[in-house]
Amino acid sequence: MRYSHASKALVLSAALALTLTACGGGTPEESANGGSEGDATKVITANTTEPQNGLLPANTNEVGGGRVMDLIFTGLVSYDAKGKPVNEIAESIETTDSQNYTIKLVPGHTFSDGSPVTAASFVDAWNFGAAAKNAQLNSYFFESIKGYDEVSAENAKTEEMEGLKVVDDNTFTVELSQPESDFPLRLGYTAFMPLPEAAFKDPKAYGEAPVSNGPYKLTEWNHDVNLKLEVNESYEGPRKAANGGIDFKVYQSTESAYQDIMAGNLDVLDQIPPSALANYQSDLGDRSVNAPYAGNATITISGYLDHFKQGEEGNLRRAAISRSIDRQQIIDKVYFGGKVKAEEFTAPVLEGYSADIPGSEVLDFDADAAKKLWDEANAIESWDDSEEFSIGYNVDGAGNKEFVEAVANQVKNTLGINAVAKPYTSFKALRDDVTKKKMTGAHRSGWQADYPSMYNFLGALYGTGAGSNDGDYSNKDFDNKLKEGLAATDPAEGAKIFNESQEILFKDLPAIPLWYQAVQGGWSENVSNVEFGWNGVPIYNAITGK
Repeated sequence: MRYSHASKALVLSAALALTLTACGGGTPEESANGGSEGDATKVITANTTEPQNGLLPANTNEVGGGRVMDLIFTGLVSYDAKGKPVNEIAESIETTDSQNYTIKLVPGHTFSDGSPVTAASFVDAWNFGAAAKNAQLNSYFFESIKGYDEVSAENAKTEEMEGLKVVDDNTFTVELSQPESDFPLRLGYTAFMPLPEAAFKDPKAYGEAPVSNGPYKLTEWNHDVNLKLEVNESYEGPRKAANGGIDFKVYQSTESAYQDIMAGNLDVLDQIPPSALANYQSDLGDRSVNAPYAGNATITISGYLDHFKQGEEGNLRRAAISRSIDRQQIIDKVYFGGKVKAEEFTAPVLEGYSADIPGSEVLDFDADAAKKLWDEANAIESWDDSEEFSIGYNVDGAGNKEFVEAVANQVKNTLGINAVAKPYTSFKALRDDVTKKKMTGAHRSGWQADYPSMYNFLGALYGTGAGSNDGDYSNKDFDNKLKEGLAATDPAEGAKIFNESQEILFKDLPAIPLWYQAVQGGWSENVSNVEFGWNGVPIYNAITGK
């Protein structure tokens, strides 16, 4: 591991990291260094969903693309099994005021085509990601950088943020709009990856066949079938591959994937279907895992829908629906007790988590309170009995059909409205409608942490204009609280302020929290050294064959 050049800022940010114990076979030290003994030539097969978009760092914000991006790219830092940041291309990340950062690169890193990774590779990629004309979904991640407002404006006259400066080939500086103590912690997220000059000539074509710099490189993408990754021999970081490559198979159902695990036709599965939850641990024995990670499940009701716009009527209806849901009953019946009821908007494995935020009682099932809230909303504007309240879900995700149907039935029975589950053929299809703002009802949603911080759950999902703000939520008081929390130099004080911001979310309910996630996965008899990390994702590079 390349710890020796960690800067003070990076060490400070590491204090925000998880205390989650890594799970699965093999130690964190083995995983970080490419696993232990085993067949290093075997190509590992793993499940995935079809990426929503081309593989550009600033335009990938869902798990299908994210699995691949985290393996074919590497940035300034990566995260180990426990969520601790580890230097990759960064030699040092230094600051004296948490607002101005000097970043030095380890010389000699290259992209898979042999071109050098330089300071400009980062600065150009971040400017591209932030510029309005490029319409990148992760552009929000650059908003802290001075000059973001100018490049992200609708009629922007510049495409370069004032706060980014190339000093030399291996040095660049970052000036933020305000001090933000957790800025270095974000730098392992996909949005902050570097790009070669070739990417900017034809970004769409590049996204189909990216030149990258991670432990693997993409060699083949057969849409809706598979994505093949080959070991990148030029990679010189702490995540060296302990196998011969990764073949991500696109599955339309987790039931099929589970059958393939049992038959030895798939090596690693990160989601167990509900039909197998009761028996998978006895079926797989020590080839299974059930452990908490930094993720949650929610229902989002977009603020552009009639009856659910921001304001008194919409807030009352969202609260009524929330109180109509018996979360524990669904956890017990659908997930066999494998989830934990949500008490707020982040995840309990994160530093600063609190289960006692004022307003959180809206997450408790109470049929009488739900009906009263719905009646109060009807007094403002009546709900026509012929209207349908739908909840969209993707059929290629484990348990989605079962839990969404259960939620719809509970809402229907409690409020006496026509609540139905609406299936989408794939996660990509659902995300396309969400991104294009074509939703006609609510939809299942959730979050798998990009980096170990409460802010990642709050800013990325509910900040005004955030790329993953599916509900089009905007509240200036909430945005100001986020800025206040980011500016705190003490992580404990920042967490306290972030929890205060959640009091606002409980009043507006831009999303309805359901439960916290646990990774329930398994692997075949053909592999060893399988471990799942802090964010519930298998540490693919450490897996070996038998």
